[in-house]
Amino acid sequence: MTCYSVLAVTPISNEWVPAYIGPANKLVAKYGGTYLARTATHERLEGDGEEAALRIIIEWPSETAAKAFMNDPEYVPHLEARTAGSISHHFLIAGKDDLSES
Repeated sequence: MTCYSVLAVTPISNEWVPAYIGPANKLVAKYGGTYLARTATHERLEGDGEEAALRIIIEWPSETAAKAFMNDPEYVPHLEARTAGSISHHFLIAGKDDLSES
């Protein structure tokens, strides 16, 4: 089943960013992921909460692929750098409609 990573990321340091982008791009592709959005252009239409500098949406072919990416030994140091250098919230969302009437 298709899954989506939905991230809200606010860098508190930009030092990690240049070394992160290339390896992350390569590893997302390795696990069949596709970036649907990586942007600072977003607008809150409803609700309250903290604002994020960046919103990222990645489509994955499966939950297994998404988790394999997150746990890839080549990605782990980049993940650690991102989480140390930003405020990040990452949700993995199943591509299904639990509220459909079928």
